[in-house]
Amino acid sequence: MTSRRRTEHESRRRRRILERGTYREHLRIERILTQETTGGFVLLGATVLALVLANSPLAPAYFGVRDAHLGFDVGSFHLNLSIGHWAADGLLAIFFFLAGLELKMEFTVGDLRSPGKALVPVVAAAGGVAVPAVIFTVINVFGPPGALTGWAIPAATDIAFALAVLALLGSHLPSAVRTFLLTLAIVDDLIAILIIAIFYSSDLHLLYLVLAIVPIAAYRLLATRAESLFRISYGAAWFLLLPLGAITWALFLNSGVHATIAGVVLAFMVPVRSRTRLGAQYSLAETFEHRFRPLSSGIAVPVFAFFSAGVAVGGASGLLEAWESSVAIGVVVGLVCGKILGIVGSTFLVTRLQRANLDPDVRWMDLVGMAALAGIGFTVSLLVSELSFEASDPMHDHAKVGVLTASVLAAVVGAVILLPRDRHYKQVAEREAADADADGVPDVFGGDAEEPSDQRP
Repeated sequence: MTSRRRTEHESRRRRRILERGTYREHLRIERILTQETTGGFVLLGATVLALVLANSPLAPAYFGVRDAHLGFDVGSFHLNLSIGHWAADGLLAIFFFLAGLELKMEFTVGDLRSPGKALVPVVAAAGGVAVPAVIFTVINVFGPPGALTGWAIPAATDIAFALAVLALLGSHLPSAVRTFLLTLAIVDDLIAILIIAIFYSSDLHLLYLVLAIVPIAAYRLLATRAESLFRISYGAAWFLLLPLGAITWALFLNSGVHATIAGVVLAFMVPVRSRTRLGAQYSLAETFEHRFRPLSSGIAVPVFAFFSAGVAVGGASGLLEAWESSVAIGVVVGLVCGKILGIVGSTFLVTRLQRANLDPDVRWMDLVGMAALAGIGFTVSLLVSELSFEASDPMHDHAKVGVLTASVLAAVVGAVILLPRDRHYKQVAEREAADADADGVPDVFGGDAEEPSDQRP
């Protein structure tokens, strides 16, 4: 390779790296992808186990454990919950805490701080939320009474499951494809958090929300003033911040605002930019994200899935009955078709009308495949199903069957689209790495003896 060609190639390579953000940001994204992918497989195992137990002779024991109550009440202050409720409201608060940290880092120091880079995934996520919700509403507008309360069920994307499936299907896909899906899911989480906080809060008790300001302020003060301590000592966070977090969670639980929102609020109190003597390389937000993500992906979310995904379908006839319900149909069509239409359609519009740019490494067919995987709703969709319908309501189980069915179908559709794309990228990588003359320079760059021609074919 000539000196001139090497210089031009290196210049192009550096421009691509700079356009995709800092190397530190790239490493952080890669770490999240790896951890969420591993968590996705654990989540899948917990889901399968729950479905097997719920439809086996052990079903009475399974449901008995799920519905057993733990805790206590102090007057009107309610802390006596079923184990399933503790998993949904308590353990998922850890998941939402991590989501809040990721949101704050992305919008403060990550790629989403740039309006130009944020515009496409933000609009794509919004379209991926709005279109499924509209489809569900249209299908259920003449459905059973109360069915429309589940309009937000098909709006969410499960990061862990989607990334786990993407890891299986697309080991050779460009990193920009995986990063786009992760960014899309992060913004999707933000929208889901707002939906839960606004539309699924009831019987508000403002006194508890006002009281929650005290532990939240103390949490913020400690996280800011004692940042060095929490970065050095694992135990300090458990002994000082965890009690404040638990008090905040309990107050939110009794305020009428869904308790998981407490996790998001507390995450926003954690500093993103480090100002301690330990240096600015890693902030407290990144430290907490690194420490607590395994707890969320490996324990909190799988335990929630274990108690939430166990639906007694009642054999083939019960499964068919669930599939025939307008609620399940709305969820399936919304997640499988609505996500693709919403994400691809909104991306097309924003790139045409606003002159926003999609990453050059992401092709439109790749985007369709990613949009299909975004139809794997699962964690948040199951949570919204529980918030939408009473456990005794048949629509409660129909909605969950719809979520599980849609997640499987979305994975299958994504596989049909992305597997050929992955083979294509694998062949491209092999051609670019080929070095038939063993000169240490891939053949695609040509020989060193030839001067590059200024004429283009």
